[in-house]
Amino acid sequence: MINPELAFAAVLAITAGSIAPAISIGLIGSKASEAIGRNPDAASKIQTSMILAIAFAEAIAIYALVIALILIFVVS
Repeated sequence: MINPELAFAAVLAITAGSIAPAISIGLIGSKASEAIGRNPDAASKIQTSMILAIAFAEAIAIYALVIALILIFVVS
């Protein structure tokens, strides 16, 4: 049986850990589209930087998922 406090902590970890990356990925995509619209010649450089930044932002969500899984399966 899962401890309710640990389940709540896991829910908080994955919620807090996924909201910030979602917002940051949206902002990164928005600003990259804006930059490509202003300077289409630099599209390849902007796109490369955008993909790298999105990957780093998504890593935060993956870390939050790992922490939530550890709380559910290892600690309890």
